[in-house]
Amino acid sequence: MTQQQRAAIVIVGGGAVGCGVAHSLAAAGYDDILLIEKESTLATATTSQAAGLVGQVRNSLDRTRLAMWSVETFSELEAGDGARPGWRQVGSLRLALCDERVEEFRRMQAVADEAGLETRFLDNHEAASLWPAMRFEEVRGVLWCPSDGYLQPSDLAMSYVARARQAGVRFLTGTTARGILVENDQVVGVETSGGRISTPMIINAAGAHAWHLADSVGLELPIVPVRHEFFVTVAAEGLRPDLPVIRIPDATLYLRAETDALLCGGWEPASLSLDPRGYPVDGQTPPVREDWDVLAAFAEQLSPQFPQVSQLGVRSVFRGWPTFTPDGRFIIGESSRVKGFVMAGGCNAHGVSGSAGIGRHVVESLGDNPSEYVSSLSPDRFTDNAWDWDEMTALARNVYEHYYAIDH
Repeated sequence: MTQQQRAAIVIVGGGAVGCGVAHSLAAAGYDDILLIEKESTLATATTSQAAGLVGQVRNSLDRTRLAMWSVETFSELEAGDGARPGWRQVGSLRLALCDERVEEFRRMQAVADEAGLETRFLDNHEAASLWPAMRFEEVRGVLWCPSDGYLQPSDLAMSYVARARQAGVRFLTGTTARGILVENDQVVGVETSGGRISTPMIINAAGAHAWHLADSVGLELPIVPVRHEFFVTVAAEGLRPDLPVIRIPDATLYLRAETDALLCGGWEPASLSLDPRGYPVDGQTPPVREDWDVLAAFAEQLSPQFPQVSQLGVRSVFRGWPTFTPDGRFIIGESSRVKGFVMAGGCNAHGVSGSAGIGRHVVESLGDNPSEYVSSLSPDRFTDNAWDWDEMTALARNVYEHYYAIDH
């Protein structure tokens, strides 16, 4: 590491968020950037276990615009030379099974209209023409967004890496950050498994280890890893990769085709979380074991709309520890208590789909005049007030469990 013992900016974490931040910083003109990753390859932890869905229809204008920015970036990456993110802009169908959900969709459509995002309601016959294997008899409303889609998460990360490398960003794998070094409330470096790297700025994109890095500079942030899992079936008749993504919020489910198979996941009503204080910064997060009862419940919830799911064998299960926050919002920006310590975490299962927008927000947070929204994502909202860890964990798990709750 001799030639890399100093950098103007060190990003810790080589998942979609860290790589997306590196790409955004380089595109904004920052240089002398080094990204370090503890694993031997990039995008191997939570990113590799993500479903890759990209949806822009949200309940807030700011979140809708962030998602739209990500889609714009994914489209540019897919159309460019070199590594591509596997972006498939197949559109999405959001299915309502009750009248209250239809009304929520109308409110979401109003937000989309304000943001300039194209959406429209389809009748069930139109929806069935887009997904012939799906049953729509019990569906009360369908909201269509033609510019949504899905991508391959690891491919996205490597697409960011390819562009960032061209701009001079360095990447160092197999290097664990053990603690941030601070003098007079200013970041001065990071202690790693390969020695010290001097730097005035650390960007913490360490996912399930983000709490540890913040703790090493005296900041306690409620970043809670919560289990998430989904399954992929064997090949099934009627499935092909150009089918739209489907979300069924009333059943807490999402699904898409995975080539000629079905990918299906959902949000557990009784979540399982980790206490990051219980495992070390330089160790692995506890393994995520398949919960077949939960996965079977997903299949059962899907069966009214997709009856053949009960007949399909499961080919593989993906699971990880995405991090959640008590208020369901990202933690982005520099701490006012420790100059040069910048957060890019607490992504609430939007790390992959929101990675381009998160990178843009990090760039904006480092500028002279960040928006009120980006300023509101600062880590200061937690470090300036006393809070209880157990209470915050319960709130973070509640965000996960009510991910598809009406107006959530």
